[in-house]
Amino acid sequence: MWAAIDVLHKLVDQLSDDTQSSTKDLLSCGPDVAHGLRLALQSLSDLDNRQEAQLDKLIDVAYAHMSASLGSSCWRRLYTDVCLLRSLADVACAVSLNDAVALESIGRLDRAIVIAGAPGEGRLDLILDSITNIQRAYLPTRQVDFAILPNVIPSSLPRWFDSSSHSIPCIEPPSFASFQNSTSLHPFIIRGYVRDWPAMREHPWASTDYLRFVAGPGRIVPIEIGSDYRNDDWTQTLMDWDDFLTALDSQGLEHRNKHDVLYLAQHNLLKQFPALRADVIVPDYIYASLSPRMDFPGYEPPANDEQLVINAWLGPGGTVSPAHTDPYFNFYGTWTSLIRYDITTHDVAAQVVGRKTVWLAPPSVTPFMYPYPPTSLSTADQLLAHNPAANTSNPSMSNTSQVDVFASATAEQRRRIHPLFWEKVIPNSFSAALEPGDLLFFPPGWWHAMRSEEKSFSVSMWF
Repeated sequence: MWAAIDVLHKLVDQLSDDTQSSTKDLLSCGPDVAHGLRLALQSLSDLDNRQEAQLDKLIDVAYAHMSASLGSSCWRRLYTDVCLLRSLADVACAVSLNDAVALESIGRLDRAIVIAGAPGEGRLDLILDSITNIQRAYLPTRQVDFAILPNVIPSSLPRWFDSSSHSIPCIEPPSFASFQNSTSLHPFIIRGYVRDWPAMREHPWASTDYLRFVAGPGRIVPIEIGSDYRNDDWTQTLMDWDDFLTALDSQGLEHRNKHDVLYLAQHNLLKQFPALRADVIVPDYIYASLSPRMDFPGYEPPANDEQLVINAWLGPGGTVSPAHTDPYFNFYGTWTSLIRYDITTHDVAAQVVGRKTVWLAPPSVTPFMYPYPPTSLSTADQLLAHNPAANTSNPSMSNTSQVDVFASATAEQRRRIHPLFWEKVIPNSFSAALEPGDLLFFPPGWWHAMRSEEKSFSVSMWF
């Protein structure tokens, strides 16, 4: 039987051993932090006299340094380990653990995943295992019936708009060799390619009951507030997963004020909720080991072990990903959702739930896309607070266009506002409507924008 106190003591023993590599990482945060950590560990050997304030202080210090140093590894390790210590101690010490303590502990552990990334050997598994055991031991069990939902015949989508001249080609699944040698040079859509994924059948992501069941109670996720991250009133928050799903299902949500739109975007939800990972079948094309393209010679695959980044996008109709570029190849699939923003890879997108309108343009049009000017590193803190397109190594909106590609424009407006976009980009641009089950591919460096036409859940795969 799982016991929080046993897990806590094992972690305390490990962190108290200065010869352990994990402890050495933490000591690199400096002598003051090392001293504070030792005091906290000593207090945890006698839980009746544990120093909760010392643990909370270390969490706050780690968070402040993560923001200032753009995610230095020792501070992310410190944040993760102290969140674990604090949550396990709370659970172990509670004579009669109530829902509030359990939920607070789970929320703190989720923050270690969402904010710090849960770095360190075995730390992510330890956090996920602790969350699951706290839920099972101290929170009500959920009985859920998530029967396969019937297919719904979608209403018509706009297939054309002012800023698009061509349709994205729809093709039959290419052979692996064909994809390596030729098909991967250009964007394409494979209609219905992901319809057999568990996410669309026995584990329907269209069912909020299933999504609640998979996560269990008390989970928190990062949510964007606002329909477009270029707007000054756009912001981010951490939100209870159940509350977010309830908001998505609320009557009239898609007609809310655009400033109140809630959107889970570009988040590794499958890492946080591992059961969802089993609902996705990664296409073999991901492992094609594609070479850099002539029009994007700086391509490198993601630096993780899999050389693959999978992100989820879940939100209501009306959410927009402005035109931007990614540094990776991209597959994008839909259940119902949306994709967007910053990384250099091939892009694969799977639409699982809902419908989305897609706009694409090749790298050759970059001089005419009116991107935001590069931002100096001195404003990195502001960018991280405001801009989801910013990354921690080179925070900037220079991969994002100032042009609203989904807006209509009169001839006079085209002459006055972003004239080179209308003259040079439009003749080379593509668009399409993604339906549930569709798979979209486009190479790195391609400009792309997305607009969800209804509640939508999508997955992007950067490789």
